Amino acid sequence: MMFLGILLSIAAIGFFCWLLFTLAVFALPFFAGVIAGTWAYSSGAGWLGAIIVGIVGAGLTLGIGQVLLVVVRPTWARLLIALVFVAPAAIAGYHATHGIVKHTMPSETWQLVFSVIGGVAVGVTAFIRVAGMAKAPDRSGGSPARA
Repeated sequence: MMFLGILLSIAAIGFFCWLLFTLAVFALPFFAGVIAGTWAYSSGAGWLGAIIVGIVGAGLTLGIGQVLLVVVRPTWARLLIALVFVAPAAIAGYHATHGIVKHTMPSETWQLVFSVIGGVAVGVTAFIRVAGMAKAPDRSGGSPARA
């Protein structure tokens, strides 16, 4: 029974790490949606209105980011746009790692070290995914070459 518990714990940690790395790109749109929904609710929109405003706000944030990554041509500007999406993901990765590590390590120094490593890993993964979203359109004017 103890062996089964260990296997389930490892599976749960693996699942949540996969979920964190997969959803890290959406940290900024999620945050924008929560802020917009909270604002709508506090201004009297009710639960349904707040949920709708939050979903629309998150969708617009993600959509505008993707459009800007495709349309903007200078590399430095595209890097800044990508960093706007990556920074909240890295912060979320830091805090997620810190939440796990503080229960497993007594040393605060090692907690900080592993939390920073986790934040950097999530940030790099989010950057790679955001860079993948920034695939430039074919500007050659013709159909793709066939091998």
